Amino acid sequence: MNPIQSAAFNNEIALAQQFIARGEFETGFAHIESAHVIGQAFVVPHARSHWLMLKVEFRRKKPLAAFGQIVRLFLGILGSALGVVPIGNTGGSNVSMFEKMPIAPELQDIIDGRAPPEARQ
Repeated sequence: MNPIQSAAFNNEIALAQQFIARGEFETGFAHIESAHVIGQAFVVPHARSHWLMLKVEFRRKKPLAAFGQIVRLFLGILGSALGVVPIGNTGGSNVSMFEKMPIAPELQDIIDGRAPPEARQ
C-alpha cells in the first residue's frame, strides 16, 4: 500500500471500531466496507477487513452473513495473493463476492495514491 492508502485504510478501520464500540453497527460496517475497497488488493488489509466484518456479523447475530464472511476471508486472502479481486466490491455478504462495483471518486483517489480532497489544502 502506498502511504495515502495505508493512512486512509487505518482511518476507516479506526472509525469503524469507534462506531461498533457504541453499538452503531451499520455505520461502523460502512466504514469497514470503505476500508475493504481501499485495501482489497493487499492480503493483510483485505483479510483484516473481512475479519472485522465477521466480528460485526456475529455481534449482529446474523449467522448466514457471518458464514459468508468466513468464506470471503479465505477466498479474499487467496484472491489478493493472486491479484484477482473484484475491484470496488464492498465485501459484505449482501453482495456477490465476485461482483465488480463502481468505486466512489474519493476512494479511487486514495487507491490511485492521491490525497482525498479534504487533505489537499
